[in-house]
Amino acid sequence: LYYRLSTIEINIPPLRNRKDDIHLLFRKFSSDFAQRYSMPSIKLEDDAIKTLINYRWDGNIRQLKNIAEQLSVLEEDRSISNQTLKNYLPKGADSSLPAIISGKENSNDFNSEREILYKVLFDMKGDLNDLKKLTMELMESSNISEFKANNKHLIKKIYDSRGEKEISDDQIQVVPITEQTNNDEQKSEFDYAEEINAESLSLHDKELELIKKSLEKHKGRRKLAAKELGISERTLYRKIKQFNL
Repeated sequence: LYYRLSTIEINIPPLRNRKDDIHLLFRKFSSDFAQRYSMPSIKLEDDAIKTLINYRWDGNIRQLKNIAEQLSVLEEDRSISNQTLKNYLPKGADSSLPAIISGKENSNDFNSEREILYKVLFDMKGDLNDLKKLTMELMESSNISEFKANNKHLIKKIYDSRGEKEISDDQIQVVPITEQTNNDEQKSEFDYAEEINAESLSLHDKELELIKKSLEKHKGRRKLAAKELGISERTLYRKIKQFNL
């Protein structure tokens, strides 16, 4: 089957062996992303170009394209310095030394870590089931002393596993649940409806308001605003363009 399909063989050397193509491809990718995202194209400084050309590029052209896209979207300054470029390159990837593996110990690290993780998950599941049981019995019980006597082993197990002191009688309070009358329910629903109507229910308006406040707070610096909003700078840039800010 191999010889039937292998009609023409094309040998393409890795990108690190085609240094003359690296900067040209980077400029092409940068231009494409600038056109796609409607922003000025980025340019590398001289020392950054040297770093780009001398990098190993283990991921070949796909890795180079991803780096160009990250720089185009995330960097506000269109002139990329050497230090800025290095921040986006994986650390230690420029070394051609073979990896060192010391015997069977390293090969078993993954299995041991996985076993520890499984054990932690099972312990958490057991604690959660115990808490559910305690909660249900506490809701059904009105006598604290009787509740503690019947569930002493569960309480001790939960608090001992967290290194906490056993809960005292004064810390447990049973709050009686009283049924509301129809008038109370109608009044509560009416008040809740008024509160909803008093506020804007538009997620679009809330999102726009939060973005405006964050940009004003950080004086238009998108990186800081995106960090405060808990989103990527690329997402923030898309929202700014969407809302015409």
